[in-house]
Amino acid sequence: MLELRHLRTLSALRSAGSLVRAAQLLNLTQSALSHQIKLLEERYGTPLFERKSMPIGFTATGGRLLQLADLLLPEIEQAERDLARLSQGDQGTLRVALECHTCFDWLMPVMDAFRQRWPEVEIDLVSGFHSEPAELLRSGAADLVIGSHYGPDFATFPLFRFEILVVMAQKHRLQARRRLAARDFAGETLITYPVPEQRIDLIREVLRPAGVEFERRTAELTVAILQLVASRRGVAALPNWAIKNYVDYDYVVARPVGEHGLWSDLFVSVSAAFSEKAYVRDFVGVIREQCALTLDGIKLLS
Repeated sequence: MLELRHLRTLSALRSAGSLVRAAQLLNLTQSALSHQIKLLEERYGTPLFERKSMPIGFTATGGRLLQLADLLLPEIEQAERDLARLSQGDQGTLRVALECHTCFDWLMPVMDAFRQRWPEVEIDLVSGFHSEPAELLRSGAADLVIGSHYGPDFATFPLFRFEILVVMAQKHRLQARRRLAARDFAGETLITYPVPEQRIDLIREVLRPAGVEFERRTAELTVAILQLVASRRGVAALPNWAIKNYVDYDYVVARPVGEHGLWSDLFVSVSAAFSEKAYVRDFVGVIREQCALTLDGIKLLS
């Protein structure tokens, strides 16, 4: 029998453009996704899409199922939101604080998409630099924080894992290295956001354990950090999505850290009472969906 999950699978495959990204979007393994598609193709006796086309090209059968998905899925999602409004109320606030400075670029499209789904929910950013974002939740100054995992005091929703890359100026002395080790940073100036050292992955996970001495300089904006890097004032460690355009246009050079790379996980944290609100859970879902489709090199967390 054709099920909603089959329609969601085909819709995700069209949006993501590949089996790998579609599996992430659906929180499935690639083998489970392939098996589901195989069963559908066996049911209808024909392929649903062309395996070797990029982007994915759907057959007539796959296209007809997508037409059905486009008709049914938006109506079902809207009905689910309407039912949540009836049971929980249709108004609320969502004050969002960011521990992750570089999240701002992808968060704005997410907020726009969320407003279309929940126009009656007032959503806003808590402005300013916050040395301890978890305290904003405890004090009631924020409803939701995007950043690290703050422990059992809060309800936590996993978002995605991303790689932190070191950026340097063109023809920097470290450019010839394929991967950087802790010792390579000895005597370097590390340009960071103005946050405590324990919140900087490169320092906490790599440099301090190795006893490497380095200088540190801070800047509040990503573009300012990259300008300082390009003008040879130092190096910086930033998420892959934040530097992609600058690397693509040869403004700076990026290198991974360590044999397996330096990776960090991103979460949404809210108070326990706030976690059951339907619009909060939908906001998390919108983040995961939008970022899976627009940010290269991330891995959705389950």
